[in-house]
Amino acid sequence: MIQQFIELGQGYGDVFELCELMDTNKARIHRAFLFTSQKEGKTYASLAIALQPAQESKFMPIYICREGIPYSEEKPSQRLEIFKQASEQVNQQIHYLEVKHSSNFTETTLFYQYLIGILRLNHYIPAMHAL
Repeated sequence: MIQQFIELGQGYGDVFELCELMDTNKARIHRAFLFTSQKEGKTYASLAIALQPAQESKFMPIYICREGIPYSEEKPSQRLEIFKQASEQVNQQIHYLEVKHSSNFTETTLFYQYLIGILRLNHYIPAMHAL
């Protein structure tokens, strides 16, 4: 099974696009994620959804809006609220994970490999050899 992150963007429109992907692919949603990370004393959130492979494919896309949302449990961002509402509408529990910030990696590709490793290790996505 090949898992790959597909980066959307960091703005409001990108979160709406992610929510639309959830709505139009309800039957394919594997899991929804909210990753938090620290940079220069501030916490940022990334929103993501993993979809089941389409038909006979062995490709699992993971759509992500990376680190563009300031995160606070006391005063949630409107973008986080929109994502939470969309998740509820498609009956998906959001899995919260604290991860390293992407700025800790020399390339975004390495950051995404790191995330895939964490998701596999915690059995949030299937192992590489699984169908």
